[in-house]
Parts: sequence; C-alpha cells; structure tokens
Amino acid sequence: MNLFDYRRRETGEVRIGGTPLGAGHPIRVQSMTNTSTMDTEACVAQTLRIAGAGGEYVRLTTQGVREAENLRHINAGVRATGCTVPLVADVHFNPKVADVAALYAEKVRINPGNYVDSARTFKHLEYTEEEYARELKKIEERFVPFLHICRENHTAIRIGVNHGSLSDRIMSRYGDTPEGIVESCMEFLRICARERFMDVVVSVKASNTVVMVRSVRLLAAAMEKEGMRYPLHLGVTEAGDGEDGRIKSAVGIGALLADGIGDTVRVSLSEAPEAEIPVARKLVDYVLRREGAMMIPAAEAECFDYLNPVRRLTHAVRNIGGDNVPVVVADRMDLAASGRLADFSAHPDFRPDYIYCGRELPPAEYREGDYIVDADAWTGEAGTYPAFPYNMLPFMSQCPAELKFLFLSYGALNEEVRACLKYHPEVVIIAQSSHQNRLGEHRALVHELMREGLHNPVIIFQQYAHGKEEKEDFQLESAADMSALLFDGLCDGLYLYNNGTLDHRDIDATAFAILQAARLRTSKTEYISCPGCGRTLYDLQDTIARIKAATSHLKGLKIGIMGCIVNGPGEMADADYGYVGAARGRVSLYKKKECVERNIPAEEAVEKLLRLIRENGDDPEYPS
Repeated sequence: MNLFDYRRRETGEVRIGGTPLGAGHPIRVQSMTNTSTMDTEACVAQTLRIAGAGGEYVRLTTQGVREAENLRHINAGVRATGCTVPLVADVHFNPKVADVAALYAEKVRINPGNYVDSARTFKHLEYTEEEYARELKKIEERFVPFLHICRENHTAIRIGVNHGSLSDRIMSRYGDTPEGIVESCMEFLRICARERFMDVVVSVKASNTVVMVRSVRLLAAAMEKEGMRYPLHLGVTEAGDGEDGRIKSAVGIGALLADGIGDTVRVSLSEAPEAEIPVARKLVDYVLRREGAMMIPAAEAECFDYLNPVRRLTHAVRNIGGDNVPVVVADRMDLAASGRLADFSAHPDFRPDYIYCGRELPPAEYREGDYIVDADAWTGEAGTYPAFPYNMLPFMSQCPAELKFLFLSYGALNEEVRACLKYHPEVVIIAQSSHQNRLGEHRALVHELMREGLHNPVIIFQQYAHGKEEKEDFQLESAADMSALLFDGLCDGLYLYNNGTLDHRDIDATAFAILQAARLRTSKTEYISCPGCGRTLYDLQDTIARIKAATSHLKGLKIGIMGCIVNGPGEMADADYGYVGAARGRVSLYKKKECVERNIPAEEAVEKLLRLIRENGDDPEYPS
C-alpha cells in the first residue's frame, strides 16, 4: 500500500456476461431495480433506463424461487431489445433461490449473514471450537454445490457482507466490528479458493462510513495475506437521498478509490435507480484523474497504522487540534474586496469557526465569529488572527497573537520551517497543494510532521472552480478529496475554497456535511435511508420526504428509514429511531435496536414516529 502515489490494486478477472470486471478493466458502475421482480415488463423497462444512463450491471432483488424463475423472462426481454447489460440476482435467506437464480442471471449476490446462518436476532451464542467448526462445515456443504451450479452455467457470484445483517454467530465471536465483517466474508472466500472458483466479486458495506472504510481496508489486507486477488465492489448502504446521500457516498467510496481499492461502484441513493449512475460515474472519473501523477517522494510515519488509524496527536490551539472536533474555515475574501458585506452572513446551522477575509475585515456590524487576516494587515483586533505565507517566517516571532496560521505546502517544508514550528506551538498549518494527486501530497506533509515529532494542528485547504450549476460536482470532489485524510486522522479542520459562482453558504454546508458523513462532527439530523428495491414495503421516497419535513428542525439525531427487514435493525443499529417496513403497507418503529411498535399502518406511521421522538424528550419543541 503506497500512501502517496496512486495505483489501482491488482486483481484477477471476473467474467460477468460480456462485461468482465477487475484486472485491467475499467471501474464499472451499477445500480439496482426497485420494481417487483415478478413484474417482467417493469423490470425490463427499468433495466433499460439504468443501462441507458451508463449502468454496466443491473441487480434485481430475488426473494423467492418464483422471482428467481422469472429472471429468465426478464433476461430474455432485456436481450430482445439488443441490450447486453449483465443481470445480477440479489438473494437473502434462502440458498435454494440462489441455486435457481444462477441459471438465469449473469451473477448472483449472496449474503453470508443469512445464507446458511439464521437471520440476525442480536442473541449471544456460545460455541466450543468443535461446535464452531461444525457451523463452518454446514456452510461448506451448502455453498459448494452452489459453486458447481455457477461453474456449469458460467455465472459469477458476489459475496456481499452487510454490516446490518451479520449473523448472531459472527457477532457472538467477533462482536459488531470490522473484524467480524471481514471474517464473515473470508469464511466464504476460503471455500471459493479451495474450490478454485475465481469468478467472485466481494463487498463489505455499512451505512457508517468509518466502519465501511476500515472494513474494506482490512478485507483487502486479509485477502493479500492469503494470496487472494478477488475484485471489490464498493458502496455505502443506506446513504440516503439528495445532497447528503451524494456526499456520504463520496466520503466512503472516495476514500477507498483514492487508494486504488475498488473495481465496481454502486452509489445507493433513495431515488430512482438511474439517478445513481451519473453520480457514480462522476466520482470514479474524478478520482481516476490521479493516474499518471508525478511521484511524491515521501516516507510513512512509523506511528501511523493504515488499518487501525487514530487521530494524530496535536497541541490544541484555542479550539483547533487536541481533542476538539475538526473546525471549518470559510473564505469570504472576494466579498470583502468587492464590498458585498451583506453576503458575509452564514447559514445559522452551518456557521464556520473561522472566516478568512484576506486583507480587509468587514465592519463590526457584519461580523460573525472569528476572522483570519493576512499577517501584514493584522492589527491585533480582538477576534482576529494572522495568517502567514511560509516566506514570512522571520516575522512570525515578532507577532504576539495567541493563534497564528501558516499557509504551507509539502515542498516548502524545509529545515527553517521545521525549526519555526518547533518553536511556535501556537501555529496552525493550512496545508496547500496544487499536485495532480493532492491527497498524496497532503498525506506527505502530515506524515513528515509526525516523523519530525511536530504537533502543530493541520487544516486542509482544497481549491476548486465550479459554477452554480456544478454544485453536485463540487460536493462529490471535495468529499472525495477530504475523505481519506479524515479517516486517517490527519485533519484538524478543512477549508474549502471555490473560485467560481457557488454560493458561499453552499460551500459552508458542504464542509459540515463532509465532517458529519465521516462521523467527526454532527450539525444536523442524519437520515439513514435505504435506496429501495423490489422488497420495499411502502412508498419510500414519499415517506423519506415526509419524515424529513417533520424532523428537519431536530439536531444531532440519527433516524433510520428502511424499506424492509433485510438490513433494517442491523444497519440502523446506532440510529436513535428507526422506521422499518414490516409487511406490505405496514411499518414497525424502533428506539435504538428495540422494536417498540409493530405492524402500524403506513399512513399512521410517520405521525407515530414523531410522537415516539417527542415522548422520549428528543424534540426541543415538545419538552418531556
């Protein structure tokens, strides 16, 4: 694993219809239908829309043998139009369904959490070593015949582990941990390896991006250790919809793509399936711009552990570094220079910690919070702090400010700068990079600080140039650029700058959304909502909209909105409240992992969810 220079992880080739995966093939993008798999016409139409948008694989939920059998008709209908996109059957709970689906789909996804093991009930089970070995033998006895069917029919498989559906057996031995997620996958991969079945794709997913990224990193390392080269499918489950869903997906997926990990991507949005494809394509294409970048001469700090990262040790300077949450620095330099003072105000929910305004402070009546001013224009006024370019180091010792900022790139980190940073613990670095692989250069700078024993906090500066109509591009790119740095623990703040016409409030909101997606700072309610599929038991998009409208004023809560029970209670295990499809038109409500109301009519469920939140004192407008 090279932290500083981009290259894709080497994998074997997996044959999936006429669209092979892995090896030297492009990173593929895909989606999943949300129509009933018994509705042939609807599935064919939606598959064509996904393929028309650029989707390279289309997955269909396959609840039972009837649905598996109907894949034959769906496949024939798609092929009759001249479309060659491979179809993927998504199977849970019933291995017999997977056996049938392998006859009619180009790939079959199975879930180790419920393929042989019983569905998750959160029960703790005790096994002796002999008993545990017998459980593994049960998996092998059921799984090997399935592999034989797949081999005979040239059908690929995906071993797809979800954090939300780990079996009680795995949970009891490994806990609700990334290590448990990885072992759940490796149990099946070892059987594939013994059987020399190579047409295997692997995924480990979670709605919690921290769990998802660490699990995939651990899995890639575990496969490397055991000599496996299976390609990886990336995705954040239950990412949600709209801007938050896009940013959350870009944070999780982007952190892995940036390190060359990932061969196919699904962005799981609670929207029409074809809407996922352009988002995934943009994200993949943006990260791949790092290919062929000039090498970065850097060395990894001995104290850094890529597989088990912790936050870098820093001195706290005011509210930056130490144990403080990462700060947000906003740019208002163009507003100050142009005199557009009324535009200085921030969104009340996303107020930056510091505002950089160049050489000109706004008048006092327009100020909100603390300001960063160019050092040669700083007057010592309260609530303002000087920023130095690295070539003004000689003047830093003469400045009495309790907090100073230093704009610094990796190439400028010379002996003089190192000495200055050791002497001035009150200096916070604003890390800059114009390298084609900015992530690599930012990492190089912070790793060098660690190698030198320097504990100055670091704020990451990222620069873009997007117009108002390109807000989605800005959000995806900034989330992808920041993600690995946040998960690595190398960042004490972020500073997003856009040389374009984007509204600065949108830039501020994006910065806070990135931190929330990385589980580092909470600024609003988080909605953990699934993308929907043929299993969904109510109108998902309408329900999400109604729940958001009713709860958007709440701060810091996590609300899970799940279409069915497959991942429901597990994927939203750290949510405060859950709304889960229980039967057609029926919903069950959860408080944490506990189901508190079952089988409520869907038309009453949103109001009952609000009542549950209020009864537990989590709505400030209705104190308990």
